[in-house]
Amino acid sequence: MAHIRQGFILKIVAIIKRVEDPEIKIKIKGDGSGIETDAMKYVVNPFDEIAVEEAIRLRDTHGGELAVLCVGPKDATQQIRTGLAMGGNRGIHIVADNLLDPLTEAEAIAKVLGEEKPDLVILGKQSVDDDQGQVGVMLADKLDYSQLSFASKEESLESDSEKKKEPALKIADGRLESIREVDGGLETVSVSLPAVVTTELRLNVPRYASLPGIMQAKKKPIDTKSIDELGVGAGNIKILRMENPPTRQAGTTVPDVATLLDKLRNDAKVI
Repeated sequence: MAHIRQGFILKIVAIIKRVEDPEIKIKIKGDGSGIETDAMKYVVNPFDEIAVEEAIRLRDTHGGELAVLCVGPKDATQQIRTGLAMGGNRGIHIVADNLLDPLTEAEAIAKVLGEEKPDLVILGKQSVDDDQGQVGVMLADKLDYSQLSFASKEESLESDSEKKKEPALKIADGRLESIREVDGGLETVSVSLPAVVTTELRLNVPRYASLPGIMQAKKKPIDTKSIDELGVGAGNIKILRMENPPTRQAGTTVPDVATLLDKLRNDAKVI
């Protein structure tokens, strides 16, 4: 396990993923081989935007550097630039044109971070395209870093700390502390640095990239590596078939409560 550098200036890597815009209606190709991409718009995974925001707040509080890393096709540089426009210092792009399984993706990232040796790696708990939520867990194992999943906070999103853009994650004496969401409510967890953190929706509200930030992002460096040169294997996902979920049947109007109960009992068989 790596050691925290003297002077405690954070080196942070925020990992983002390029995903289809959740606001766009996804259309499946006629042959079921995938989705239509001609008019597709891509954005930063919303959970990862939260991770970038928290990384910026931690960097601004403790000093240091924030790198934004993305595994994806060549045009994923657009999403890296978004993270840089929010406040990242530099970008790292692992170019992979094919779909990768979570283990291969984690291995590729671990190869790069083995050279970077960050104090903190932060990413969203899952991506909104496949909802697997596995990369963060596997990455912590590959790096032999402490792991803190589902980082959240107790205060409401309109709290004073949110308005002041203060980090919800607390770092002191080489340890990181966070409130974490569990089935029974919330718990406070403390782990030693270096660590991998995955973020929940309630951790913060991501900032919008400002116009000056967007202009500055164009000049910030992006280090590019191909998935092949990292030597982690193919690990490609093959889509056998995609299909739309069954169309929901329209509801019916009933004249009275007795008819409703009859349909619930005899047709729907739920009572």
